[in-house]
Amino acid sequence: MSSFLHPAIPGQDPMVDREISRIPAQYRPISSHLAIAPPVSVVIPAMNEAENLPYVFKTLPDWIHEVVLVDGNSSDNTVQVARELWPDVVVVKQVGKGKGDALISGFAACSGEIIVMVDADGSADGQEIVSYVSALVGGADFAKGSRFANGGGTDDMTPIRKLGNWALCTVVNRKFGARYTDLCYGYNAFWKRCLDEVVLDCTGFEIETLMNIRVVKAGLRVQEVPSHEYNRIHGVSNLSAVKDGIRVLRVILREKRVRRASRRPAHAFGASTGRGEAS
Repeated sequence: MSSFLHPAIPGQDPMVDREISRIPAQYRPISSHLAIAPPVSVVIPAMNEAENLPYVFKTLPDWIHEVVLVDGNSSDNTVQVARELWPDVVVVKQVGKGKGDALISGFAACSGEIIVMVDADGSADGQEIVSYVSALVGGADFAKGSRFANGGGTDDMTPIRKLGNWALCTVVNRKFGARYTDLCYGYNAFWKRCLDEVVLDCTGFEIETLMNIRVVKAGLRVQEVPSHEYNRIHGVSNLSAVKDGIRVLRVILREKRVRRASRRPAHAFGASTGRGEAS
């Protein structure tokens, strides 16, 4: 259920470098074993993360097609720092509030065929994106990061949060026929075409759980990717274990009552319904 592919290190293997040089220009080499044609968009929701962005952008692979930063009305110089680090960054001014609303706004602004979700607190390693993309081009529709799959890990979760994540994950697996090892994790990737199959209609941290449930209900092919979550580098998280845990549980209970056939793609997340202004 898990997949991992080590990225190539240019210059260390002459044979690999020669093979990469023979790849047609329309393909972008992303490892010693894989070159892709689909452009990849990375969505980063951020609010007052100016201090963390240098660490986040430093790990992003240079073969990425675009970075979409969704600014949640930051009071620091988050946008300025992002533009200095990635001059071509697409900045979306968030209209609403919450991580879910930010991600929906970011998805709508993406032009790539593959979309990757990355947090702005420095907890995610951008070099892992190669593993997510490998899973997608290998046949998956949705590449789901897991801190508890073989090869994954976390430095950030407290014992109570681990217990809560396990309990909620168990409920989702039993109620929806999933086989997840992790539920509440925001490092995921998917083909943009999946936006026509899945509806997102929540604004908070529970958006990751909602996505995980609805991709299963839509019958999409899901592959878990082992991921290591690091501690937030600067600042304090807005996540509340109890409050947001209750919101996640409400989403699970609500989804169990909703028939699959009643979900229509007309209001699928990421539809071109202008949720924010891109620049």
